[in-house]
Amino acid sequence: MDRTSIIGLLLGFIAIGVGMILKGVDVAALINPAAILIILLGTAAAVIIAFPSSTIKTIPGLLKIIFTEQKQTDNKELVRYFSELADLTRKEGLLSLEMKIPEADDPFTQLGLQLVVDGHPSEYIRDLLLEKIEAMERRHEEGAAVFTQAGTYAPTLGVLGAVVGLIAALADMSDTDTLGYAISSAFVATLLGIFTGYVMWHPFANKLREKSKKEVMQKEMIVEGILSITNGNSSRMVREKLSSYLSTKELIELEQED
Repeated sequence: MDRTSIIGLLLGFIAIGVGMILKGVDVAALINPAAILIILLGTAAAVIIAFPSSTIKTIPGLLKIIFTEQKQTDNKELVRYFSELADLTRKEGLLSLEMKIPEADDPFTQLGLQLVVDGHPSEYIRDLLLEKIEAMERRHEEGAAVFTQAGTYAPTLGVLGAVVGLIAALADMSDTDTLGYAISSAFVATLLGIFTGYVMWHPFANKLREKSKKEVMQKEMIVEGILSITNGNSSRMVREKLSSYLSTKELIELEQED
């Protein structure tokens, strides 16, 4: 589970709830079926119109990515892994990688190693693997765009909900006691629209993009490791190249562990 997503949402709800209480507003005012319907169903309708069904079908999977930690190989382990492969290939040749392919737990790494074993030139391997990374980035961006658009639509629908509420409130001004309550209820839609847009949908999109960046960086690291092996670089050279992808903290940990 991705704790930051859960903690962030909880803090958002706490902020709005406690803020309302401190302002003397009854939190029960948020339980407004009409406003909830306009914001949530309206946002869903707008997103469905804006994107093809193939993209809409990915939303459950995207939410799973947002609220769960992605299983990725530690970057330090990748440095050690490709350093060991470099030693192996310099001693026994590139064909020795064939027995290492099933051991790789990442299909992307398996593909790269298989290309090396098949004897493809490094330029072809680089182009093919980078094209796959670019295709992955495009898919990830399509997913993030769904939530970005939802974050754009929700606040506007909040204004629409407030207008609908005001129309209902001002339709009968004979009872001044209920008029104030009706007007305040009308703005609940605006509150919900802004809250869902800027505390949920836009942050969800950003979380997807950040996770995508990490995955892309690791795959670029794998490409560099595979190309280094193909070019016959020593384990020391491979280690130096791949260490450039590590943070200062990771570099220190790698040195200490070795």
